[in-house]
Amino acid sequence: MTAERTLPPPGGRPAEHGHPPVSVIPPRQAADGPWLPTAQRTAARRAPWLPLLAADAAAALTAALALPLPLLTAPLLLAVLCLNARAALYRPAAVPAVLDELPVVCARIAVSWCALGALVAALSPAYTLSARTLLTGCVLQTAASGAGRGAVHWCRRRALVRHPAPVLVAGPAATSQRVAAAFLRHPGCGLRPVGVLADDAAGGEGLPVLSTVEEVQRAVIQNSVRAVLIVGATGEHCALLRQLSDAGCELWEVDAAVPAYGRAESTAYDEAGRTDFRRAPRERIAGFSCRRLDAGQRPGSPAKRVLDVLVSGALLLLTGPVLLICAIVLRISEGPRVVFRQERVGKDGRPFTLLKFRTHRPADPHEAAIRWSVADERSMSRFCRFLRRTSLDELPQLWNVFRGDMTLVGPRPERPYFVAMFSQAHPGYAARHRMRTGLTGLAQIHGLRGDTSIEDRARFDNAYIDDWSLWQDVCILLRTAAALVRPTGS
Repeated sequence: MTAERTLPPPGGRPAEHGHPPVSVIPPRQAADGPWLPTAQRTAARRAPWLPLLAADAAAALTAALALPLPLLTAPLLLAVLCLNARAALYRPAAVPAVLDELPVVCARIAVSWCALGALVAALSPAYTLSARTLLTGCVLQTAASGAGRGAVHWCRRRALVRHPAPVLVAGPAATSQRVAAAFLRHPGCGLRPVGVLADDAAGGEGLPVLSTVEEVQRAVIQNSVRAVLIVGATGEHCALLRQLSDAGCELWEVDAAVPAYGRAESTAYDEAGRTDFRRAPRERIAGFSCRRLDAGQRPGSPAKRVLDVLVSGALLLLTGPVLLICAIVLRISEGPRVVFRQERVGKDGRPFTLLKFRTHRPADPHEAAIRWSVADERSMSRFCRFLRRTSLDELPQLWNVFRGDMTLVGPRPERPYFVAMFSQAHPGYAARHRMRTGLTGLAQIHGLRGDTSIEDRARFDNAYIDDWSLWQDVCILLRTAAALVRPTGS
């Protein structure tokens, strides 16, 4: 493996030669795997979306009786279901009520009918839908959808009262006991606390306090725990909550303070000052302001991977001649071993081999693993300085993206030694590895490249992951392309 001559990192001097290997980040699951039996995990993850979807489909078919052409039923049905799914109407609230969601349902029905009317008028003016037809269809579908959804929610509320889901309450013992008692006084919320997950047992009388992994494991299996209510800082139990989520338990963030307004919203935060979970809108359960937390896997969207493959594949084809010319010039001017290979840390702490054009000779193979950046750019050849300043030395990483080792947009990958060092020194740094590392990222377009603040990089990278969207990826790629016009180097 070739390496590059480098400088010490901004966080301090590295260890001497022979430093033992370090563990990057712990695995997401314990070695013995998820705790819940397979059948229970399946039941816990089963979403009540099918009855709601059937109710909306039946309502659309009922309203289609007002259409002059039966063929228009299919686009109407598709439009309504897609809009409702986009609005998360097939993921009902913890205590569902049809009146709460009726305005959203009505709005999407109206939009679907208006869009259908515009489509018909544009494609076949002879069959243009009249205002009376549109109004009749909207009224029929709204009434049918409201009746169907109301029946589904009524059945679900009755089931919640008869069979409330066993839950654990995580957080400071005293606060957790108070919240658990409040939930037990309101069985209609459908959640029945069976234990408290806390670091100590100083919570007074109430539910049993679970402070060890073995106690939690036993409680989860014996009580068929289906959810965890997080009422404050979780301390050392953040990894345990991740395992419970992987095992099928829902996680709820509960604001236990009164009043809840005028304060910071975040309670389910780890020691890094940020949460490892994506948040949904707040709901009211047993009088508390609650919010469902989802394990942050959204940046692994199939659409993101499709974008990676299409763009990296196209760029490899387009830049093929440039890659060939750079390789030939490097081979002639710098000698053999044109491609520089180095171990970097990727998603979930898994190592991979990163590819770059070699722009500097190593002092020794070990140096690049524990030294920070290029020692003296003036000692490089003119062509190597050109490659670094234009970032052309990064082009081989398109192959890493195409293979799936990296993504186009994400946190930049770092070497295992520095990942371990920065994870200890900078809160939130290890959380960057929730998604694939990238060729460029939010930190890079804000000038955080090379010898810049690691704390700032971690903050920007985590903000990108928390707010990820495909459009944000496109914007970052466009801003990166614009930055290449005025290159500053890596």
